[in-house]
Amino acid sequence: MYLMRIGAFGAERPIVRLDDDTYVEVSDLVGDFNEAFFTAGMDRLRAAVADRVEAGRVSRFAGERIGAPFARPHQILCIGLSYSDHAAETGQAVPEEPIVFTKSPNTLIGPDDDVRIPRGATKTDWEVELGVVIGARSSYLPDLDAARAAIAGYVLVNDVSERAFQMERGGQWLKGKSAETFNPAGPWLATPDEIGDVAALGMWLDVNGQRRQTGSTATMLFKPDFIVQYLSQFMVLEPGDLINTGTPPGVGMGQKPPVFLQPGDRITLGVDGLGSQHQTVLAPR
Repeated sequence: MYLMRIGAFGAERPIVRLDDDTYVEVSDLVGDFNEAFFTAGMDRLRAAVADRVEAGRVSRFAGERIGAPFARPHQILCIGLSYSDHAAETGQAVPEEPIVFTKSPNTLIGPDDDVRIPRGATKTDWEVELGVVIGARSSYLPDLDAARAAIAGYVLVNDVSERAFQMERGGQWLKGKSAETFNPAGPWLATPDEIGDVAALGMWLDVNGQRRQTGSTATMLFKPDFIVQYLSQFMVLEPGDLINTGTPPGVGMGQKPPVFLQPGDRITLGVDGLGSQHQTVLAPR
């Protein structure tokens, strides 16, 4: 299934996407795509959607705003330097274990919402990433099979970053990752059965029509199932939690010379099977 949420910010309603033109309304079946929904599992929803499609209860998209495909999670966890070629472009050593940091959950926005540069920022950057959404409360997962079973689905994310805050303000990555609007997600959450090989997904990002990032999850140092199992050894993962798994090379700070986002810039990005995003960059408030 492809889970989506449409409607005004803060008032999105859950739907299931069928294709680029049509969807099934499910707001009467589930309150939201949130912790309670993921905990309950998706079998009931799958059956209900199939029944509605058979009965012709299908709606057509009509220009509604697309929100993040799941409600605000308990936590957003991020993996740094997860691609060897990205580590090289930033001049940092390839990590032996995942570098883990957090991102404020209130950074979550829709895939086409505006991204706003924060006050005092000078080096706002882009990062196309594969996001993993947790489907079951997970702690001390014993193996990769258990980790795969705990994954609700995959989502396209832009891990927007302010490098001056991240690198030059005391070494805490959280500060450079948590400004408002810094985590566009969507347009949909694809359940694992909809994705062929999650370790072979093409990724790309353009700024003002110029290709900046081209990569593949095939070059990830740490695959999604490993990341989920690894994180579960240090913390409890809750249903609906989001994990941003890292970015391929081509970020702004890796350009020669470095290039950073400016007001009016247009970002477009995508991951195979997970759709595309389009954001306009706004000046600080």
